[in-house]
Amino acid sequence: MRVVFAGTPETAIPSLEALVASRHDVVAVITRPDAPAGRGRTLTPSPVAQAAERHGIEVLKPAKPSDPDFMDRLREIAPDCVPIVAYGALIRREALDIPRFGWINLHFSVLPAWRGAAPVQRAIMAGDEVTGATVFSLVEELDAGPVLGTITEAIRDDDTSAELLARLADWGSKLLVDVVDHIEDGDIAAVPQPEDNVSYAPKLTTEEGRIDWNRPAFAIDRHIRGCTPAPGAWTVLGADRVKIGPARIAEDRTLEPGRIGVGKREVRVGTTTTDVVLGEVQAVGKKRMPAADWARGTSFDTEPRFS
Repeated sequence: MRVVFAGTPETAIPSLEALVASRHDVVAVITRPDAPAGRGRTLTPSPVAQAAERHGIEVLKPAKPSDPDFMDRLREIAPDCVPIVAYGALIRREALDIPRFGWINLHFSVLPAWRGAAPVQRAIMAGDEVTGATVFSLVEELDAGPVLGTITEAIRDDDTSAELLARLADWGSKLLVDVVDHIEDGDIAAVPQPEDNVSYAPKLTTEEGRIDWNRPAFAIDRHIRGCTPAPGAWTVLGADRVKIGPARIAEDRTLEPGRIGVGKREVRVGTTTTDVVLGEVQAVGKKRMPAADWARGTSFDTEPRFS
């Protein structure tokens, strides 16, 4: 089957590689335009564009998927199907109708749970025990198309959003290829999503990364892991913003909420239940470092406290 793949970030690369290695012919890739990156803010192709170029695949970078030149080129290519993973732009009806089998989207949740841009982060922060990935037929409504395949994956107690997303991207790539195989074989049917149990996962803002120490330790732990690496969990010490890496929950309570306790081998922070033990810390203008190293280089008040 002639396939055009649509995707942009690193998360989408396992699916592109799996399709390239499959029985299908990846004739082009659609991705977002080059964007500034690095300290020099140099225009840089997306990770998916770079992967496609390594395979010698044509890369299309429309400013908008509705651009007439892009639409004309997609019609010329005449793909049978367009698998899409984290592309990053809305696809309108005119484009959806070009491939005869439509666009099929790999989404990192078990739909209809967590429709939207941040399903993995929101699932961890909500304390879900299980998540997964879904392949569905793309429609104009957000993540609402009929389902073609689903897998599930347990959320581990120490998962950050980056770690969980990496596993889902790997397993999801295999699901995506399997669905494309069955579409070509004509032995798969799409199942409408149920209308109940719908939840949404909007993109996390930087402000949402702020830690509220007046919460239980388990909720703070989930919050930090869900925000790692993006947008980053943070707190305030004096006038300075401090990023906090994954922490672990202590077995006892020795501190009031937000109070910092510096020991020889660990740095604790109080919550409304047990303390949390900090893993890594990044102060403004500094590199990320173990919490004990950060504490040794910081001048604290007599009763230091995060706010």
